Amino acid sequence: MTGKHIEVFLVEGVPGGITTAEIAGWTGHVLAGPRSDLGDILRRPEAKRNGAYFLLGDDEEALGGVRCYIGRTEDFINRFRDHSAKKEFWDRVVLITSKDDSFTEGHWGYLEWRLVELTKKAARVTLANGNDPRGRKLSEAQASDMEAFLDQLHIVLPVLGVNAIRVRKAAPESSTASVDSPVFTLTNKKHKVDARAQQLGDEFTMLEGSQVVARWAGTGKAESTERSYASYREQHRKLLADGSIEVRGDVGVLTRDVPFGSPSTAAAVALGRSSNGRVEWKCDDGSSYGDWENRGVE
Repeated sequence: MTGKHIEVFLVEGVPGGITTAEIAGWTGHVLAGPRSDLGDILRRPEAKRNGAYFLLGDDEEALGGVRCYIGRTEDFINRFRDHSAKKEFWDRVVLITSKDDSFTEGHWGYLEWRLVELTKKAARVTLANGNDPRGRKLSEAQASDMEAFLDQLHIVLPVLGVNAIRVRKAAPESSTASVDSPVFTLTNKKHKVDARAQQLGDEFTMLEGSQVVARWAGTGKAESTERSYASYREQHRKLLADGSIEVRGDVGVLTRDVPFGSPSTAAAVALGRSSNGRVEWKCDDGSSYGDWENRGVE
């Protein structure tokens, strides 16, 4: 796997403020910032270009805890004046533009359509778009250009904490190896748990189709254990509520890939009780996630 040179610049010198990101050799430019800095964002030269954008806001009941609106515009300033008055949910904005401003309205319309399509496929956030954008007709060469542009967005957006279009990569046809890690399994015949997961970048992701407990049963006795169980139980509840876990008889089935912060959290949600994920998740050869994690260390 080849490396990527991404230049991230903190405009105000503080994390969480206005940030720009570029990839060496790429014509794209991404500008992100909080809603409280919208005035400064719209005074920047990027706001005078054509482009596409994300509006993002935290929402406990949304997929992944995030609500998202995707749009495109030829005039960021007037569009965001309108959004500020009519849309309350967002607290972060991401502007996507081209440094040479060579793309037409058709190019950005195509990108908007693809971003919405990919966000639905990834199912990591709840879309706030009322209507689906219509894909613009581009020539074969122009569509190829925009798909290449999208390939770079798949890399740079997660660096800025935007995971709306982040999906699991398929393994190359010429290789039987996983792109990021082996596929780990976790089984429990008594509770009909049969789950699969991979370490994808910085996320431990339980894979679509995994069987997990349909209902949370675990309880903790110590105060610290009760807090942990309450957190796991709430994650399980949210996954049921948003349809990520579908109950089929007495088993829960994942309807999408679901990322977790650690293998232990994923194991707890799968088993319905606290669990050491570094021990529970196994490779095909019987070794544990912890063994794989420590490969090459000794």
